[in-house]
Amino acid sequence: MDINIFKERIDKDGFFIIPNLLTSDFVAELNRDCLSWVNVCEQYQISAGINVAGDGTGHHSVGANDSIDRFIAQHILHKYIDTYFNQKPYILHACNPLKGEPKKLNYVHNIHRDTKTFIPDYHFRLNIIVMLDDFKKDNGATQVLLGSHLLPERPDEIIFNKNHVSLLGKAGTVVLFNSYLWHKGGINITDKNRVALTLSFSPAFIKPQMDYARLLGEEYGRNLSDLTRQVLGYNARVPISLKEWYQTSEHRLYHSNQG
Repeated sequence: MDINIFKERIDKDGFFIIPNLLTSDFVAELNRDCLSWVNVCEQYQISAGINVAGDGTGHHSVGANDSIDRFIAQHILHKYIDTYFNQKPYILHACNPLKGEPKKLNYVHNIHRDTKTFIPDYHFRLNIIVMLDDFKKDNGATQVLLGSHLLPERPDEIIFNKNHVSLLGKAGTVVLFNSYLWHKGGINITDKNRVALTLSFSPAFIKPQMDYARLLGEEYGRNLSDLTRQVLGYNARVPISLKEWYQTSEHRLYHSNQG
């Protein structure tokens, strides 16, 4: 897809769709691994007393050497993400699979945007939805309000419901959208899941939801490409001691080009 079209649409509408980007085999792997991660995360939710049965979501699902890790490491969307952040270093902010269960409601079904910080005319975060089942209106495809990434406040629910657009597509389709865009999940009235992988990226100096470099460890990081190390935050780590702070440039945890 032409990068200029991406820039035009994401600035005007707040989102950009790339149809049928992934192969059916890769989609099937991602679908399976996302559901596995949701099961893991639901057990943490239940153990922590957050809910009694899990809410169909997973969070920060990296490090299992599965298809999600391969998707991140392939960087198939790098030219779009890199353009969005004006060729400045960026990192993974969150990596969250969604089960999209029939007739099950959770926080994603409320009108929201995925950051509470709003800086006009600044690309603070970029969201990505990887459709791992067909997204249709009856199975709860994500709903967005065109151009609402320019609004500082949450739009009126009546206005949103009257004017929203559903993000429809075949499994393997990918959506990139400005994290300021107001959106919500539709209600799945079918009898099958609508699985998706959602990710977000931010400039390297913005604190991610999870410290992926510390989560994964230095040994894991040694086997990564330079770009994957950058995306997973290995170049933007915060020292926790004076010994870690006082390092030569090649050994610094927070690299000088990270902003």
